Amino acid sequence: MERWQVVTAILAGYLGLTLYIGLRGGRSSSASVQGYVAGDRDFGLLVMYFVTGATVFSAFAFLGGPGWVYSRGAAAFYILAYGVLGIAPWYWIGPRAAAVGRRAGYVTQAQLITGRFPSRPLSVLLAVLSVAAFIPYVTLQMQGAGIVIEAVTDGHIPLWAGAALAYGIVVVYVLRGGVGAVGWTNTFQGIFMIVIAWTLGLYLPYRLYGGIGPMFERIAVERPELLTAPGLAADGSPWSWGAYSSSILVSAIGISLWPHLFMKAFTARSDKIIRRTVVLFPTFQLFLIPVFLIGFAGVLFPGAPETPDFILPFMILETGLPSVVVGLFCAGALSASMSTGDALLHAAASVTVEDGIRPFREMSDASQRRVIQVLVVVVGVIAYWFALDEDSSLVVLLLTAYGIIAQLAPPVVATLYSRRATTAGVLSGLIAGSATSVFFLFNPALRPLELHEGILGLIVHVPVLIIVSLLTGSQAPAHVDDFVATDDLAPEGTSEG
Repeated sequence: MERWQVVTAILAGYLGLTLYIGLRGGRSSSASVQGYVAGDRDFGLLVMYFVTGATVFSAFAFLGGPGWVYSRGAAAFYILAYGVLGIAPWYWIGPRAAAVGRRAGYVTQAQLITGRFPSRPLSVLLAVLSVAAFIPYVTLQMQGAGIVIEAVTDGHIPLWAGAALAYGIVVVYVLRGGVGAVGWTNTFQGIFMIVIAWTLGLYLPYRLYGGIGPMFERIAVERPELLTAPGLAADGSPWSWGAYSSSILVSAIGISLWPHLFMKAFTARSDKIIRRTVVLFPTFQLFLIPVFLIGFAGVLFPGAPETPDFILPFMILETGLPSVVVGLFCAGALSASMSTGDALLHAAASVTVEDGIRPFREMSDASQRRVIQVLVVVVGVIAYWFALDEDSSLVVLLLTAYGIIAQLAPPVVATLYSRRATTAGVLSGLIAGSATSVFFLFNPALRPLELHEGILGLIVHVPVLIIVSLLTGSQAPAHVDDFVATDDLAPEGTSEG
């Protein structure tokens, strides 16, 4: 058999196993919307750990990470920094959100916010912003899957077909099993991609340079600019400290506020599990070390891929590895892509129904689940259409999405910690911040100090929220207590498991 045929056979086996795990994992949840969206609030520590880690580290890390290291050097260190910083607030925010969710039956982030600040326009705006951020993120995952499959099959399975194949499987098990399927496939995929990443991250430097130390010694002599913070910009010039630091900040603010990750607070069996997940999450950051080593291994590698995001599959194919190893690498990359993509598709559809449709229309439990399933397909098709544009950078797609998601931080903090915030203030701030972020996204030359557009949006967002809240009437103390005084919300024994 030719190499691409062996790789395709391994790929088929991996996809089949993933589908089996997804379908079986979904059986443990009830047929209700709460079961489909929140897993009956019964996720244990193992599943929560891998859902959190595998959801965050996706195709952008497995492919975009090495691509940025290869082309921009130390600029990629921002990825390592923001994960540890950004997950820390979840230690306090997660259990608070879970306590309110258990009492009121919330399963989405927007339900939490609009429960505190009742407003149909706010609910719709939150749904629109969430889905607007999900689309480039799902697109990133599909592109990653297509890039790998096209490369390792020597073009016999093109990007469009590879992305369709991988995400056809994802859609099937998400449709059938909901968040239960997402949880158990993420556990399997998380373990698999960590093993593959460490294997390649250690093997390639030794194969190409005789070790990690000799590799960096050569780079320090021949390409020292790649080892100097803050690294390089896309055009090869030094990246500015304003762009570098604001990329870390906007990502750290946004990481735990992604609706698909935030919603997992409503799936945990207890608050203790949420806190333990946060404490353990930095261990998942170790996944980035081999990813970066792979990128640095490509810096002095003979030849060059079509785009930086192709550097990992390019090296894998050019180093003459056995076909079985190439196939396992492909499966590992798909693990990174699919473990995030499934959560995104599920969350995008759930948010659209729960926050964009239900406030305006009464729906039975069965109808809600049915519409969510239809929207899983619709969101997947839209993201797939964008994924066919191969010119977009995976990491740039992610940073664009973070600019939108960061605008959810002030409403969440106001919901759980502010007694004076009002509906008018939250809605005005969200509109002002989002509009500012979008303006600078499309007019990057106007950004002061090259700051990320999401940070500029927050600079406008927070003062508007505070000022408008102070100018409008405060909410009833009893209503505010339902959200801010969360210590009294959880039934005995549930707050700490």
